[in-house]
Amino acid sequence: MIKLGITLGDPAGVNPEVLVKAFPFLEKLKSQFIVYGDEALILKEIKRYRLTLPPNIHLNNLSSLNIRPGHPTIESHQAMIRYIQMALRDACQGRIKGLITLPINKEGLKIVGLPYRGHTEWLANELKANTFAMAFYGKKLKLSLLTTHIPLTKVPQEITINRVLEVAHLSYEFLKKLKGSAEEVKIALCGLNPHAGEGGLLGEEEEKLLKPAVAEARKRGIPLHGPYPADSLFYWTIQGRFDFVISLYHDQGLIPFKMLHFKNGVNLTLGLPLIRTSPVHGTAYDIAGKGIADPTSFIEAVKLAFQLAKKW
Repeated sequence: MIKLGITLGDPAGVNPEVLVKAFPFLEKLKSQFIVYGDEALILKEIKRYRLTLPPNIHLNNLSSLNIRPGHPTIESHQAMIRYIQMALRDACQGRIKGLITLPINKEGLKIVGLPYRGHTEWLANELKANTFAMAFYGKKLKLSLLTTHIPLTKVPQEITINRVLEVAHLSYEFLKKLKGSAEEVKIALCGLNPHAGEGGLLGEEEEKLLKPAVAEARKRGIPLHGPYPADSLFYWTIQGRFDFVISLYHDQGLIPFKMLHFKNGVNLTLGLPLIRTSPVHGTAYDIAGKGIADPTSFIEAVKLAFQLAKKW
């Protein structure tokens, strides 16, 4: 039976509620789950929603917090870190085949002294991934990011031919696992500048970097196309012309993705030695404890992790 880990993430946000609301779905899967979190907090939520703890879910109790929903503390930040550290230990020892991470507070990482900007960079470093990429999965749109959590002013200097090739390779390998290696797929690359540079009139990155990268990718057997103007590429992708998009920076890809998949999208990290998925929402302190959090994105993250684990 497939064994997957779930980290509770920030216990002061909506995560305990989202997790427990998903239990009826988790119980139906032919998988065992280890939840790295706060047992008393989770049991309290189970009682609140008149549910039961499914037999295929094991609670790994790693904290004992007195939480006021929506109000993180140093203790909750430290617990959030501990959950991930213990999950990483089990992952490195082969005890879990995949990991579903509930949202963390990125400011909390800084407060407790960790140098990472989020899950993606942290997991990649701890799991010693040589190359990795942040990606997003939805039924209508699937994409990866060339750069992640950096200021917009630093994006152009991070665009290199080698980085395009790395992300294109990771994206293609993911698509092959998802669709089957025999199925033909098409990956599209976004341009950086308006109109994809308009032949160099509106910027030179397309001519000097992106077009040579696409040509080299095609030589390597990667079905990469473009670069295309980002203002129309996403429309044509959801019309079926492409299976996957590589965006050059965070908001270029995440604005259209969340327009389509705010409630049911999945975040995943490509290039890790294990499967890692996550819901696309954040800690949502503003609605924590109010009983209105939607578990759909988390459920979709579990579905994708389970689907990939069967093919890994």
